[in-house]
Amino acid sequence: MTAMDKNVDPALWPLVEAFPPVAVSAETLHAFRAAMVELSVRPEASTHSDVRIEEVNVPGGGAAARSIRCLLFTPARNPPRGALLHVHGGGFVMGMPEMDVARNIELVRAAGCVILSVDYRLAPEHPHPAGLEDCHAALRWLAAQAQALQIPVARMGVIGESAGGGLAAALAMLTRNRGPVELACQVLVYPMLVPPRHSIDTSRPDPRSGRHIWTRDSNDYCWSAYMSDATVDAATIAGLAPDLEGLPPAFIAVGELDLFVHDNLAYSSRLLAAGCAVEAHLYPGAIHGFDRMVDAAVSQRYWRDLLAFLQRHLD
Repeated sequence: MTAMDKNVDPALWPLVEAFPPVAVSAETLHAFRAAMVELSVRPEASTHSDVRIEEVNVPGGGAAARSIRCLLFTPARNPPRGALLHVHGGGFVMGMPEMDVARNIELVRAAGCVILSVDYRLAPEHPHPAGLEDCHAALRWLAAQAQALQIPVARMGVIGESAGGGLAAALAMLTRNRGPVELACQVLVYPMLVPPRHSIDTSRPDPRSGRHIWTRDSNDYCWSAYMSDATVDAATIAGLAPDLEGLPPAFIAVGELDLFVHDNLAYSSRLLAAGCAVEAHLYPGAIHGFDRMVDAAVSQRYWRDLLAFLQRHLD
């Protein structure tokens, strides 16, 4: 058993012990992907009769994939109050909508919204901007289905965790520039915003951060897999984008010990300086992925903060 890090909230320590102390790399990626598939099991339909889950194939085209698999979550008993496009995490190189089914069911129940979770293409097989373009195509589809789903078009937002948070932030910029909708909000949960060579952590490393769950080694590999082209347009990477004006209200949540903490707080400040509404939350003793420990007090605090934000912006 690993000696407990005194900086970590003790309620979160089981998460540290459950996560393998192995970096994501070209050699380990296949094993990580396989483990995610094994753990991503949909619950029995009888456990969520109040939330319908449907697999849909969204048309893409152009820079997006020809067809994009998504999971659509809808309230079964009441008309939805809004909609969220959900982007899963996984360092841009792994993951699928199924890994967040339980959390999305609870979010539909609590926020009363429709959720479309995108199975976007992954690096290194499909480097940037493939995943981002898939997310934009899914958002276009969701907007086109607004009337059929009884969604008020003015109450659509994006939400993502980790790499999904980075993609959600980039999607908010892409949507500002291209449409098809004016987003009501963006929810960025410990978002992966900045390549390592541009990160505050690289120039001024924080010895307390990045020690658990998502480490510097994993982060370095995943960014290199995602940005295989050195000429990537900075305007499509949220943390590098020069223009943040006109973006929707943002909810940014990050743990005190997360590798991304300083970049997330810096992004919050940049959004504020650009005239955007920002609600930033820093959770003490919290590590990357802390919200997975749903019974921990810090995770429950995050959940209350998130629901209050969504109620203000989707109702």
